[in-house]
Amino acid sequence: MSSSYIPMVSPALLWLIAGAILCFSEAIFPVAFVAFMMGISAIVVAAIALVIPSFPIQVILWLSLSTISIVGSRRFVPKKKLSNSRVGDAAEGETLTEIAPGKIGRVLYEGNSWQAICADHTISISSHQKVYIVDRKGNTLVVLPEFLPSALE
Repeated sequence: MSSSYIPMVSPALLWLIAGAILCFSEAIFPVAFVAFMMGISAIVVAAIALVIPSFPIQVILWLSLSTISIVGSRRFVPKKKLSNSRVGDAAEGETLTEIAPGKIGRVLYEGNSWQAICADHTISISSHQKVYIVDRKGNTLVVLPEFLPSALE
């Protein structure tokens, strides 16, 4: 008869690992500090877990702290008015992924990742390029690259 030993991992360690993963994911996929705030909340709950052993209470604390910190951090994220006019008046963003001709990509705008499509369906915009937001259709931004190809100018 074989016995398998499964080590018990401390809930505090699990919260600490979850917090580290969430904070690290914010660096990879920026979402206006949402993942970062959830990670910080998880790290705080890791410390509280040493005193309060009840996992349901820990989850409620984490959800509460995350909500409060996310809502509280919104006042520090600058708001830009989204313009539906010429490129000269348009807001700026940065591509997170390549936007192929006629395809949807991702753009970082106001600290959030948005779906985006190029206003000119014949050109491609590479990742990490400055773009101008010229329109918004639902949850998709319509963008133009900082430097238009000479044929379009």
